[in-house]
Amino acid sequence: MEELNWFQEMRQSSRMRSPARWLDEYPLDEKLEIRKRRKRDSHSSERENKYRKRLHHRTDDGHCLELKTQNERVETRDAGEEPRSRRDSACSRGDRDRDWHHYSKSSGNSGLSRRSSRRRSDSRRRRRGRRRSPSRHGSQSRTHRRKRPRSVEREEDEEDDEEGHLIYHSGHMLRGRYEIVCTLGEGAFGKVVECIDRSKGGTRVAVKIIKNIDRYREAAMSEVEVLEQMNSLDCDRRYACVRMLDWFDHHGHVCIAFELLGLSTYDFLKENAFQPFPMDHIRLMAHQTIRAVALTHTDLKPENILFISSDYDMEYNAAMKRDERTVRKPDVKVVDFGNATYDHEYHTSVVSTRHYRAPEVILGLGWDRSCDVWSLGCILIEYYLGQTLFQTHDSKEHLAMMERVLGPIPTHMLQKTKKRRYVHRDRLDWDEHGSSGRYVRKHCRPLKQYMSSKSTDQEQLFDLIQKMLEYDPSKRIPLDQALKHPFFHPLKKDRKN
Repeated sequence: MEELNWFQEMRQSSRMRSPARWLDEYPLDEKLEIRKRRKRDSHSSERENKYRKRLHHRTDDGHCLELKTQNERVETRDAGEEPRSRRDSACSRGDRDRDWHHYSKSSGNSGLSRRSSRRRSDSRRRRRGRRRSPSRHGSQSRTHRRKRPRSVEREEDEEDDEEGHLIYHSGHMLRGRYEIVCTLGEGAFGKVVECIDRSKGGTRVAVKIIKNIDRYREAAMSEVEVLEQMNSLDCDRRYACVRMLDWFDHHGHVCIAFELLGLSTYDFLKENAFQPFPMDHIRLMAHQTIRAVALTHTDLKPENILFISSDYDMEYNAAMKRDERTVRKPDVKVVDFGNATYDHEYHTSVVSTRHYRAPEVILGLGWDRSCDVWSLGCILIEYYLGQTLFQTHDSKEHLAMMERVLGPIPTHMLQKTKKRRYVHRDRLDWDEHGSSGRYVRKHCRPLKQYMSSKSTDQEQLFDLIQKMLEYDPSKRIPLDQALKHPFFHPLKKDRKN
């Protein structure tokens, strides 16, 4: 009943008026145009290709994450340490039909992750030499300084680079309160830095510094509105949503201060050679994530689910001849509400990062909060397998993979879609005998065949996943009903004990 009230309050809430005074400088017609432009451009494939080319080959120091495309998460992995997955195999298959989600980001880019393995990071920096990431400090910025700002008048000592990022350095003060320590990540939206909050006795926080560009500032203010609403409805911090501590305008850059969290679940998987999470951890992480999604998030993925603390125990696996990590406390929080959408708001045509995108979104049939349920189903099986279920960047191939795993797409959905290039005679237009067809058969199999055993836990997990990966959104299990699934019953027993 408690979870149901949380869901209902958030769904029935209206967006509050923007608290940004500088936003009032725009006339009404211009503010409406900015909002329309942000919604229209938020998934521009052209912008995605532009940023992918610019960011694809750059790497960062320490735990400050690879600066590669956040939405598609194309990662270069160490040879022999991990199976072929979407991060490399899909890219080598071409850049077909990619979509850009301008405000999505990986865990470090969400700005809430701590630096890890500092000694190892230092040794890497020494080995890299000139390859050291220029984005660590403002004085080493990889782009030229802009003399003229894009949006807001600035002081002489406050400058942006040509992409709109604030140029800063270690020790730089924001608002006379937050002392920058290091860069945690960078994305299309801006950068995230670890800071010391001098007004709170040296507490470490994460500050997201948004680019000084209108569309990103507008998106940031949307996130501020959502976070303020969530803070007001969750005063006792019982739900697993990231906590916004403060926000302010710094010479045209919207800055949002968050509690500093641990690694994202994706980064933990990556640093653990993509070994699956234990079943008990999957259960708790899933339960906390579901309770956190009180309105349509639209970009649920492992990068946006962060451990509160990613401290771990290391144990050597003699059979696999490798060290394996187990996180000590698998409590998580959901981050990145920049594209969260209320039921009554305008819905853009494309949402979610590719690999977690629901079929109704791909087919252009409209979407509601059930698209988050589909994303969660994809996330749960990724936690179980250690790798992504749908490893592709092509929409038609994505649909073919769904059919391979879940069976044929319902005829009524194929009949309704306006994307007729995907359909032939009320069936998916797909050549099973071509190279793409062979790729799908090789990398996908029916859902239940992914089970490693017939234990009760696994049977219940896969039953929940199957209900979440229902093609028809009207038949897909709602989040409040998912919380009552038998898979989560052991958590109730633990609370009683």
